[in-house]
Amino acid sequence: MINSKETYQKYIRQDQLALGRQRDARPRLFGDEIWKFEILLRKVEYGLNCRHGAVGKLVGKWHKMRFHRLSVRLGFTIPPNVFGPGLSIPHYGTIVVHANVRAGKNCRLQEGVTIGATNGGHEAAVIGDNCYFGSGAKVIGAVHIADDVAVGANAVVTKDIVEPGTTWAGIPARKISGRDSHSNLCTELFK
Repeated sequence: MINSKETYQKYIRQDQLALGRQRDARPRLFGDEIWKFEILLRKVEYGLNCRHGAVGKLVGKWHKMRFHRLSVRLGFTIPPNVFGPGLSIPHYGTIVVHANVRAGKNCRLQEGVTIGATNGGHEAAVIGDNCYFGSGAKVIGAVHIADDVAVGANAVVTKDIVEPGTTWAGIPARKISGRDSHSNLCTELFK
């Protein structure tokens, strides 16, 4: 969770690496909407957790408004304070994440991913570090997912994945390989 200017900058740098933007200090004027989205997400988190006073609240409201508009345009429903540093979203497309999800660092979400609760409940997934979710993957309910897990395209996870460094696929998801998620993440994250 972002709780200071230093952690805010750390999150931005890690997100930049995860997106493969190590050389670009800033997003381009045209394009780079996903990178702009992630920067706004982190600014909203910083505003919610760290800003105080009238001016801080006003700036926070401005960032929230811009974040909401960009979220709608890109098709992302990702609430603040859910993902650790190193969030990577490589493509536009609908992504829905419940507000009570807690995910570690270096999480990559392809298009069509849903990570939610069941039957209007409030308990949602707890996701470890270095996890990858393929196109259309669904994680439903209060499941726990270990570190270094890859969830394949269109897989449906409804039970805990406690074995780290494995790949899961199918409906319902089952282990298909002992291979970890690192080949699906930016190699710069592991240097």
